[in-house]
Amino acid sequence: MEESSEFVEITSAAELRELLGDPMPRAVAKERVTLHERDREWLAASPFCLVATAGADGACDVSPKGDPAGFTIVLDDATIAIPERPGNRRADGFLNVLANPYVGLIYLVPGRNETLRINGRARLVREAPFFDRMVVKGHRPSLALVVEIEQIFFHCGKAFLRSELWKPETWNPDALPSHASIVKSVQPTEETLEELERYYGESYSKRLYQPAPRHTA
Repeated sequence: MEESSEFVEITSAAELRELLGDPMPRAVAKERVTLHERDREWLAASPFCLVATAGADGACDVSPKGDPAGFTIVLDDATIAIPERPGNRRADGFLNVLANPYVGLIYLVPGRNETLRINGRARLVREAPFFDRMVVKGHRPSLALVVEIEQIFFHCGKAFLRSELWKPETWNPDALPSHASIVKSVQPTEETLEELERYYGESYSKRLYQPAPRHTA
């Protein structure tokens, strides 16, 4: 890392505004506190979101959530719910929510450069009538993140346009080694590379809604 003495840091809001300027009135006015019909349509079309949380000590986490489009359930004009599916059980974001309920969400729709941003207070719910609406491939979630909306707005598509994220001709997934190779190189594993390749192979997608076996000491 370069010596911090070479950095010219911004240490105040006034400095930041002097550099960036003030936001356009339209950017300020777009904030809302309840769901508009367009928000509902976006949620119904979105198969993917990012959930940002922070613990009591300020340590942050961002977790991706994905399911068939419309996986986020609208409970009322200011409340949504996100189902939890089988995963690695680290629960970093959920542990953060228990200590600090504030969350930030970004909803994507493939091919669209805009995103829907939602900020609010979350709680963990282990049972509710709406769980029956969240069943996918026979999997009924055992947990849902319920978010009470405090701020909602659409974010412009500049980042997606600059990155050309949705242009297949710019994609180059083979520039990186396989996921199994990455896992083997960055963390200790008992499995061989060949075993990991099989684990993350074709059968991986067939196990998406199957709980992983619990390991006991």
